[in-house]
Amino acid sequence: MPSTTVQKILVVDDVPDTRLFISNLLSSHGYNPIMAETRAEGFRKVVAENPAVIIIDMMIPNEGGIQLYRDLKRDPRLHRVPVIMLSTIARKTFFKWHKIRSSVSDLEQSGPDIYLGIPPETEELLLAVKKLSETDPLRRSQRMPSAGSPSITGK
Repeated sequence: MPSTTVQKILVVDDVPDTRLFISNLLSSHGYNPIMAETRAEGFRKVVAENPAVIIIDMMIPNEGGIQLYRDLKRDPRLHRVPVIMLSTIARKTFFKWHKIRSSVSDLEQSGPDIYLGIPPETEELLLAVKKLSETDPLRRSQRMPSAGSPSITGK
């Protein structure tokens, strides 16, 4: 009988109710949710837990969600982690802002794999997680972080 591995999904959101809602939703659909409240905690958990997908609230204070996304995409070990970005900002506005911000930085970055509004529709979020967690498992195995990797600060 083949063993089934429960996929870890990291949820980084500073709002406890949102974390709880997404955690319960993921748990009830067979995933292993891992919670983080801040940018620094989220980065540490990506390195330690090797999640299949990361869900990030863009609106974490002090641009924490945006900075976490950038930190992941700049790290050669983690840049392949699929990301679902949650935000109250309209999708079109976010992508315009992201394009302008990326053009003035030293690193060209693509936008998140999937962008959803807050609060996310349950079916839409589950479909997004399923799509990203089932695609290209090789990209996840290629990014396995090494022990003793550098961490970031919450600044």
